[in-house]
Parts: sequence; C-alpha cells; structure tokens
Amino acid sequence: MAHHLQPLFIIFVLAINHLLPAQTTQFNHGFLLKLTKDLESHQYTTQLLIGTPQLPAKLVVHLSGQSIWLNCPSSSPSRTFINHNSLQCLMAKSGDQKPSSAICDVYQQNPITGETSVGDLAEDIVTVDGVGPISTVGKFLFSCSPESLLSGLVTGANGVLGFGRSKIAFQSQIVNNFDFPRKFTVCLSSSDGFIIPGTGISNSLSYTPLMSSMDGYYVNVNSIKINGRRLAGGQPIGGVEISSTVPYTVMKSNLYGIFAKAFVTAASSMNMTMVSPVAPFGVCFSSLATVPEIELVLQSELVKWKIQRRNSMVEVSDSVMCLGVVDGGLGMSGSMILGGYQLEDHMLEFNLGTGMMGFSSSLLMEGNSCSNIRSLISTSMESL
Repeated sequence: MAHHLQPLFIIFVLAINHLLPAQTTQFNHGFLLKLTKDLESHQYTTQLLIGTPQLPAKLVVHLSGQSIWLNCPSSSPSRTFINHNSLQCLMAKSGDQKPSSAICDVYQQNPITGETSVGDLAEDIVTVDGVGPISTVGKFLFSCSPESLLSGLVTGANGVLGFGRSKIAFQSQIVNNFDFPRKFTVCLSSSDGFIIPGTGISNSLSYTPLMSSMDGYYVNVNSIKINGRRLAGGQPIGGVEISSTVPYTVMKSNLYGIFAKAFVTAASSMNMTMVSPVAPFGVCFSSLATVPEIELVLQSELVKWKIQRRNSMVEVSDSVMCLGVVDGGLGMSGSMILGGYQLEDHMLEFNLGTGMMGFSSSLLMEGNSCSNIRSLISTSMESL
C-alpha cells in the first residue's frame, strides 16, 4: 500500500508546492485526514469508513488516546474478534488483565467524561478518506465499546480516535500498515483543520523534546512569562500535556492564581478594563486590540512558545473578551494542560522517531491559517 501511495504523492507535491506558504515544504509520505471542530462541544472530529459494507464513523480526535474505540455496527462480515492469548492482545497491553471471555478485553476511556469500560478487541477493514485521489485501506485494530461510553462526546460521534504512543493507537497502526515514518503533523482550526500521518510539512519550526516517560505528548515548561516578565515563584512548571480534548488551557489552582494575577497586572498597565467574569473563565475585560503576550519558556530562553491574542483571549460577546485559561482546582496531577484553543492555527509536528515536537508561530500572524492550508491542499489534490 505504501508503494501505491508514493507515485500519487509525487504528483501531489508538484501540484501544491507553488501554492503553499514559504514555511511549508514538500512531503512524499502520508495523506490528509480532515478535521472539523464542533463549536458547541469544542471537540475535533474526523471520519473513517469501517467494515463491510464501509460505514462512516465519526470519531473524536484524542492526541493522548491509547487506542481506537467505537460503538461498533451490529455486524460486519470482514470483522474478526481477537483471541485473548494472541500476540495482538499482548500488543494491546491487556495481557495483565484477567480475561472475562476468550475475546481480548481492552481498557478504554472517554476523554471528555473520564468514564471507563472494557471493550472487545476487533480487527476490520478501515478506509481513510483523504482528499482528491488519495485514500488508504487497511486492517486496523479497535475495541467495540458499549453505547453508554459515548456520553459527553459530540452529537453523532461513534467513538474516539487515539493518536497516543501505544502500539494500537491510530498513528502506530498507520506506521505498521503503510510503512510510514513515525511522525505526524497536526493543524487544529476553529473550522477546518487536518492531520497528516507519516510526515512533517513545514521547514520553519522550533523543536522541543517530548517527555519520554509519558503515554501522551508532554513537553517540559521551565517558566511562563507575561509581557516578558517571569511569573513570581520561579519554580519550573514541569510536564505540560498537549491536548486536543481539553477545550482551553487548564492550570492547577496555585499556578492559576499566580498566572491570573500577573496577567491582570500587565493588562492594567495597558489600560485594559476588567469586567465581570463569564463562566468558565475567571478573568474578563472590555474588548481591546492589544493584550499582554504570554510566553512558555521551554528547554531554554531560546525556545519559547508565544501565545498571542487569538490564542489567549476568547471573544464571549461583541464587547467582552476573557482570558482563555481556566482554574483546574487542586486535584490535577500536573500543573498545566495546554488546550485545543491555544493550539489552533499552529503547525505541530510530533516525531516519535526523534522524540521531538516541532511547533510553528501562529499562522494567523503571517496571514495564513490551518483552514487555508487545508483548502489549498484539497483543491490541488482534487484537480489531479
């Protein structure tokens, strides 16, 4: 299948190379997986075609998810259930679980509600529809979940597509099925984003190490600055999860208190006027053009992730905007989770081969967007 895709992408590269922005380079592996954001739930979804006949499954994208799980259609002639004593079951990290039947039981979790269950591990034909002439077909492992586990997912969702580091996560199965490199590019958008497994497409990224001991994608944040001033306290923030299922950045209460106070101080010096908070946010202002700049200082002062107005402030009305960071309470295991709103319109490259994450500056600051890049790619491919 990888050899089948290669000639198409050579044509594809020639078609789009002159259309994409200067920061975007050619790629000769992979395919484009279309993402859509639901504005009510703030969840990012994609669609796969599963089974025989090929039925559409709307799945919530979960970057840290360790598997694919869905409420399976009643029957599919091409579906097989995996035996508990098989190598595939061992690969799913369920070998330490006591079997309740001959079928492999797999642990699964709803990332929105935190609810968990055990599902039957199955294998079936999955078609990934890209755009234009590109589509990939292969046998994928996934678990069949009870319908009750869908609670909290966006309306119409059939399950979750996990991109984590386990051997049965979607990105791992893409690598195994199609001999792609162990990397993928994510571009989240408030409308039409995309994921391209198997490749990076930008040559203008900053890089930071991924924390190797984590199942999901975590980066080490040394400090946070607001308008160039480091937060009081001076303690490193530590591991911060990159999340596609948490709508807005969440901070543990002690860190949130320090951060919010520093932001309000900086905002006051810029003549911003505070107004009553609007849930779930704790700090809101009258809308202004200029707001404080937030910087996450990563492994050194030379590597910083800038969070500017579009990714820091949420317009809740024509006259009110709120700081898009929420208080996560004292029960959080870590200090901070970087949420989807802060990731939007940044190019993110997760390279599991090198253990690094690449990230771009805001595409919006360069007059571009994830939606625009996806549109350019789609138009080019559909014209082939």
